[in-house]
Amino acid sequence: MRHFTYALLAVSVLLASCAHSPTGRRQLMLFDESKLSAMGSQTFEGMKKETPVSSNKKINQYVQCVANTLIKQTDAKWQQSPWEVVVFEDDQVNAFALPGGKIGVYTGLLLVAENQHQLAAVIGHEIAHVMAGHSNERLSSDQFIQTALTVADSALAATGSQYQQQLMTAFGVGAQIGVALPFSRTHESEADIIGLDLMAKAGFEPAQSVKLWQNMAAKGSGGTPQFLSSHPVPENRIKALDAHMAVAEGYFQQRRSQGALPACSKG
Repeated sequence: MRHFTYALLAVSVLLASCAHSPTGRRQLMLFDESKLSAMGSQTFEGMKKETPVSSNKKINQYVQCVANTLIKQTDAKWQQSPWEVVVFEDDQVNAFALPGGKIGVYTGLLLVAENQHQLAAVIGHEIAHVMAGHSNERLSSDQFIQTALTVADSALAATGSQYQQQLMTAFGVGAQIGVALPFSRTHESEADIIGLDLMAKAGFEPAQSVKLWQNMAAKGSGGTPQFLSSHPVPENRIKALDAHMAVAEGYFQQRRSQGALPACSKG
């Protein structure tokens, strides 16, 4: 009866916490967004103290120009959010997003993202993570996995299974490979597509997103098999972007017909 109650509770939580991402994908959201935003802001402030913030005025204006142009293409809710985009002096070829609209761009990325269009593909991707609530979803899935493993452990203990430890180890590995990592890859792929649409609607050339990942692939993907990686390999990201390119090109051509394409420059 106790295990049935646990299962019933889990199903109730799933039904009560179901949301939808901007692409229409169903999501599990267990955490309060305002609290996550506060945590994101606190973490971001800590990072600004630990990692040097770029004082290069032209670089900051360039990155902010791209970010602002993209944000203008989001819904009113997100346009009114307190976005903060910071350039960090670091050789990492990377960018990141935290709940609350906090986005960090490392100067190393600007050596691989060769122009405003490629930078827009990255920043659009990070904006998409925030819009889709991927941090909430990832934390929620992790919490649900931990709860499920605890229930399974309790159930195995109740049956007196002599293989309890081995089974729990197998369940843990299965949850990581079968649930957590695919969730993360789903988030990355979804952010790629949402970001591609954003950049196209803003007037950035969508085809440059493919060139960006070709540049990334030239840096090396690290050799980790995709099923053991939290990110899709560059080759698969490029395939997914190409598959959606006709839609993005339609947005871009519509924007171009209206004139006033973005002109963000490093100076």
